[in-house]
Amino acid sequence: MNPPEPVVRDYLLLGLRMGRLVEGYVDCYFGDRELARQVAGEPMPEPGVLAAEARRLLREVAAGELAVERGLFLAGQLRAVENCARRLDGAEPAFVAELEACFDVPVALGETDRYAAVHDEMAALLPGPAPLDDRLSRFRCYDAAARHRLGEAVALVAAQLRVRAHAAFTLPETESAEFTVVTDAPWNAFNDYRGAFRSHVSLNAAGAHGLSAVPILATHEVYPGHHTERCVKEAHLVRALGQAEHSIALVNTPQCLVAEGTAEQALLILLDQDWGAWNTRLLAGIGIGIDGVTGARMWELTRELLSVRQDAALMLHAHGAGEDEVVAYLQRWMLLDEEQARHTVRFLTHPLWRAYTTTYAEGSRLVGKWLAAAPPGTARTQRYARLLHEPLLPSHLREELTETRPDDQVTGSGQERLRPA
Repeated sequence: MNPPEPVVRDYLLLGLRMGRLVEGYVDCYFGDRELARQVAGEPMPEPGVLAAEARRLLREVAAGELAVERGLFLAGQLRAVENCARRLDGAEPAFVAELEACFDVPVALGETDRYAAVHDEMAALLPGPAPLDDRLSRFRCYDAAARHRLGEAVALVAAQLRVRAHAAFTLPETESAEFTVVTDAPWNAFNDYRGAFRSHVSLNAAGAHGLSAVPILATHEVYPGHHTERCVKEAHLVRALGQAEHSIALVNTPQCLVAEGTAEQALLILLDQDWGAWNTRLLAGIGIGIDGVTGARMWELTRELLSVRQDAALMLHAHGAGEDEVVAYLQRWMLLDEEQARHTVRFLTHPLWRAYTTTYAEGSRLVGKWLAAAPPGTARTQRYARLLHEPLLPSHLREELTETRPDDQVTGSGQERLRPA
């Protein structure tokens, strides 16, 4: 592969230097190792200098250093990096403005009337005289009874999904993903993409998921979610087209909002509406008993409460609410117990992850609308494959939602292999 263009090389260096300042800011990097060694050997960078560098690169991109689509992608990324660097340098932007600068989406508090309606549907799903949170707690305890076998269950489900993903999309034959179970992390699961089509996925056994959620974890993290997207973009954008800017992924940027939205929508790309029964049968084969049908419907309803976590972040960082008030809000509207609510607040107050919940709430909403707006005759997998192949950002998806595209075909190799799941 040819060396990256100067502006791309400097973008990669900027991202790697930001990673020196903020642990975890570089979600993955599988580009030129010499650049990584160079940054590792430099003195610790100054955030103000990095903010100025981001502004310089924005000017270069605006001057037409790259093709239009590549320039639009880099501009969105650079605005987010510049915002983060300024904040590290002491700037204190309003939290809503910070979210919009990082993720290229508008944000607002959700509607509690809608949350209450979802609670009514949950109550009908779990009938009984006890309060809904008690009924839900009992179901979650039953669902988590075999949590010590989480890694085994996810690996089994992922193996089944891998076959479907290879049939539906053009994935490198050498790709692979491995799983490790942890017990102390602010997230439920984390995909560490290591390049050369390999991922290591950490699963948090102390998270809020049970065994009925195994297909959710597997589709989100591996097939056809994060791992699949990284593999396809490495093969198509980086190796085939030489777009080295996609050899790095940076947290709190528009890129990751679309990536999380893509992963949130992954479940029904390879599985149908009966995935809960499918999961029940599959896990029964290894001696794990679950009520996957109820769990699947509960997941569908819980997804409609994603905005509650974003509300909690806005309460903490925009409206000055205290931790106990936010914990109570999460218990009331997301129906979490106190331990789960405080676990969520840990995520929302983590220096790196405090803004990140927007990627789930707004990313899932935006990508879901875009997938649903496919032109007549476009298979869902074909529409989804564009998210895997192309460097789409929130602004791209919003623009396409307001116009009719005559041609919605996937660019690049493998188009002829796409088919409905």
